[in-house]
Amino acid sequence: MVGIIGGSGLYDVEGIKVLEHIELDTPFGKPSDSYVVADIKGKKAIFLPRHGKGHKYPPHLINYRANIWGFRKLGVNKIFSISAVGGINPVLRPGDFVIVNQFIDFTKSRPLSFYEGIYSKSDDTGINDTVSEYLNEKKVVHIDVSMPFCSHMQAILERVLNEKEFVFVKNATYIATEGPRLETSAEIKAFSLLGADVVGMTLVPEVVLARELNMHFVSLSVVTNPAAGISSDRLTSKEVIDMMHKKNNQIKRLILDFVPELPDKLNCNCEDVLLDAAI
Repeated sequence: MVGIIGGSGLYDVEGIKVLEHIELDTPFGKPSDSYVVADIKGKKAIFLPRHGKGHKYPPHLINYRANIWGFRKLGVNKIFSISAVGGINPVLRPGDFVIVNQFIDFTKSRPLSFYEGIYSKSDDTGINDTVSEYLNEKKVVHIDVSMPFCSHMQAILERVLNEKEFVFVKNATYIATEGPRLETSAEIKAFSLLGADVVGMTLVPEVVLARELNMHFVSLSVVTNPAAGISSDRLTSKEVIDMMHKKNNQIKRLILDFVPELPDKLNCNCEDVLLDAAI
């Protein structure tokens, strides 16, 4: 089953039937909001607004562990993440879609792992798997993130974007900053030298946590504005919100076609990430 993380209301579209809303607790606290269970052309999907309805939580205070753990409790093994980013690569224009392939982490104060050795929380899901074994035995775990995203989900997403003739760039590198402030022009210049194409505040630790739970993860970003110093204009939150509203209809149409294309079994190695990862 697929979980979709993005703004609230993505499930409010013809062709998506809302089945129920689920509130739950996790060993890591409360998720950002209730989970919305929906039917998309005969396939079940679960939506979660990353920042909560009404955008209650800033990026640095989102309970990422609770959000991802809640998906596990509900049986999700694939995640489709949608987010807004600033464009660093000069080929990118506001409104472009970006399939992220790599990340660089400049976050500072966020819990980055479920596996905390003797401090690990016990698994409360009743699922008997490697995740549960490592947590209950208080293992220290180091996962491989050489290729953080699911190659099969990326290929399907790329095909659907092409079919819909949406403008997109693939194989992009996302640099994650702490927020909530925007970046300085000097920081963006440095990030460009490091090879970053886009900048945002939410992909890390989201993708890392999902990978720790053997989940498949794909990320689609929307370029909402040029990053600091790329344009001479002052950056505002309004332009980000306005662009996401403008792209909302395309995102919904994309979800309608992407989710039904996902097979139950993906041809990738995402589910092998925990093999030999524990000490």
